[in-house]
Amino acid sequence: MLNSYKEYVKFLSTLLGKFDAIQDVEFSAYLTSATKGTGSGKITFDRNIVLAFNEQINFKQKQLAKYGYVVYQADEKLYCYDSQPHPDDPFLAVTHPHHKHIPPDIKHHRIPAPGLSFDRSNLEFIIHEIETTLLS
Repeated sequence: MLNSYKEYVKFLSTLLGKFDAIQDVEFSAYLTSATKGTGSGKITFDRNIVLAFNEQINFKQKQLAKYGYVVYQADEKLYCYDSQPHPDDPFLAVTHPHHKHIPPDIKHHRIPAPGLSFDRSNLEFIIHEIETTLLS
């Protein structure tokens, strides 16, 4: 899916039919150069749960360059993931730079995120997490 802009857009376009829990997918994707692009949007689930996402892709390297994912229920931010490095936090070293922000202090309370990668979009992983932890 990170091989080309066309494959990435197709991947985003098929999420709605791939997961029963998804009610709606809104996204935009565009090229920022001949080899780089961005995808962003929101995925809506039951119980007023929304996954907002932003992925920056290097299609030449077939990798994410940067990402951010935020899960909301109504107006409440439940948790989020980002790829901002925190090299001074030894607790996060095991999955550096991948980590998850969780309550009670979402901005500063971080835990390792072993399921995330730069080698693929992380959307399927997070959708599965939402299905198993928030909707089951």
